[in-house]
Amino acid sequence: MSAPAVSREATNTVVVGAGQAGLATSYWLAQRGVEHVVLERRNALGGAWQDRWDSFYLNTPNFSVAVPGKSYDGPEPDGFISRDATIDFFRRYAQDINAPVRLRTEVTRISPTDTGFAVETGQGSWSARNVVLASGAFQRPRMPAAVGISPGVLQVHSHEYRSPAQLPDGAVLVVGTGQSGGQITEDLLDAGRTVHLSVSSCPEAPRRYRGQDIFHWIMAVNIHGPEYGINALQVHGLPSPAGRFLCNPLVSGNGGGHSVHLRELGRRGVRLHGRFEGMDAGALVFTDDLPQRLALVEAGFRQRLGALSDAYIKAAGLDAPEADVPEEDHWLPAETGARLDLAAEGITSVIWCTGYGLDFAMLDLPLLDEWGYPRHAKGVTEHPGLYAVGLPWLTRHISATLVGVGPDAEFVTEHLAARG
Repeated sequence: MSAPAVSREATNTVVVGAGQAGLATSYWLAQRGVEHVVLERRNALGGAWQDRWDSFYLNTPNFSVAVPGKSYDGPEPDGFISRDATIDFFRRYAQDINAPVRLRTEVTRISPTDTGFAVETGQGSWSARNVVLASGAFQRPRMPAAVGISPGVLQVHSHEYRSPAQLPDGAVLVVGTGQSGGQITEDLLDAGRTVHLSVSSCPEAPRRYRGQDIFHWIMAVNIHGPEYGINALQVHGLPSPAGRFLCNPLVSGNGGGHSVHLRELGRRGVRLHGRFEGMDAGALVFTDDLPQRLALVEAGFRQRLGALSDAYIKAAGLDAPEADVPEEDHWLPAETGARLDLAAEGITSVIWCTGYGLDFAMLDLPLLDEWGYPRHAKGVTEHPGLYAVGLPWLTRHISATLVGVGPDAEFVTEHLAARG
């Protein structure tokens, strides 16, 4: 009996991923008249926003919801839109630009050929002169190696968390205080759950700074900073390539937008712990440095983003109010022990808010650096015809955000179209 026929199709360019990066790339390819297809592994459009929890609101203000050819035009430019509204925004965008998306088509291998690339998927294969990697910054949930937690305790990554209702009754341990960890902790508190929180080193930040939402200044320094010699938020200004994976500021878009302060969470009843280290004799072990750790996360904004915002305001000659001086806060929990017995504390769930890693396992090319990041210059990789868009710090700090992905896609597609 002969094997079933495998479909083989050809196009000029294959775009891998139909999230914000893939759709922005599709927009610019269409503008340049480049034949292409966008391959998406998911069953529906909406990108990684579909992996956020039910109460999630976009962390960046509506004025930054802008992709090529479409931007937020509602009545609240300084507000924040929900997860479902964000998903709807991108579904409408894909329709508006008539993006040639193939859903339920996961790319499993990309290998070079004499004329370009062979792209293998679960739905057949493609031959293409060019390939754009646009699968985004949230590819592979990072989970710690086996730590010996009892199988009777539910463990989920923030990628799988949707609401407190999916968790069994009992207390919850949240590991990590990036944006997801802080916001999920608030979601659990609002549902009346007892929460333990393992503190990482992600910096706190004010939601508003010197008269504007903090993202206003982050955008300004990214986009206009180089005009004034302020390059710290450009990729060449990073002290190390490892800096591409640093935490974002600890803020939330919920409730009209607000800062997330760890000491305030503690006052509300959250049990704060140091950084998670592992298991020992049946107990979870944390670093015994909570006071120092809280001071570190509180100082991080002033030392970096605050200082850059101040430098930009001064260099650009902007009329902005002086920064508020934060009140000193020395609150600490009564107990800061470094060990935690899950059973004794009634903890029945652990939510790992430990971020994401890049996953380019489909590449049959020696293209990745020691961090698993494609070697490239402004999204143009070392292999002719292969490009990347939407990765953290592709060209600057905001490269993986809505407002940042469009310019990178425009540059990449200009280079791609020039290849003919």
